[in-house]
Amino acid sequence: MESLKQALIEAEEDADFESESQGGALHISFEEPPGKFVVSPNAPARQIWISALSTSFKLDWNDDQNDFVLAKTGEGLKPLLSRLMNQQLGSEAVDLD
Repeated sequence: MESLKQALIEAEEDADFESESQGGALHISFEEPPGKFVVSPNAPARQIWISALSTSFKLDWNDDQNDFVLAKTGEGLKPLLSRLMNQQLGSEAVDLD
């Protein structure tokens, strides 16, 4: 989560969003178009949950990839969040890798 938080801070310079940490979760707010994403760790289940674009994404820890991965697409945490944020913004402004 700390690595993701730092990547978001760096990406804020290139795209129109704000991120902040609240209660262990990361909140990402967009002005245009308006929207909010929430990235929450679920430590007991070794998962990270993302609420974005009116959908909930549950990523499981994958030892082989050393990352949290969305089973449906095989995407890791940062590539998935980059894709979702770019969908929200309607551009390719965010690259969290």
